[in-house]
Amino acid sequence: MTHTAHISHDAILRARVALYHVHPTAQEQVAAYRVLARVSPLAYLPLLAHALSIYVMHEFADRPEIALALRAEAVDAARRMNSLEAGREQLLIDTLKTYRRQLKYMGRQEELSAVEEEITLLESGQRAP
Repeated sequence: MTHTAHISHDAILRARVALYHVHPTAQEQVAAYRVLARVSPLAYLPLLAHALSIYVMHEFADRPEIALALRAEAVDAARRMNSLEAGREQLLIDTLKTYRRQLKYMGRQEELSAVEEEITLLESGQRAP
């Protein structure tokens, strides 16, 4: 069974239609890309990571715990993309850097160290653990 077997075709259609609006909101984009990334990860994971970053800035700048969770979701999407397609390290590095900024803002030092180590490994051309 494929991933699409578990996703309603109606949900896929609604997600695609939501993106056809003249100016879909950040929330609409995130919701649509979450669905579509399950169907076509190579096409939609980078868009999901980007949309999550915008959504955080516009809607949750004053709610750090939610912002952190959404930034972590963006990192997860970028990691999945990086594992699926070689040469996508920059997307992962960029999302890790925004995640790092959120961790610094929140004073989460232990997690921050691990993220900084991963960024260093990626920037040096090595694979992160």
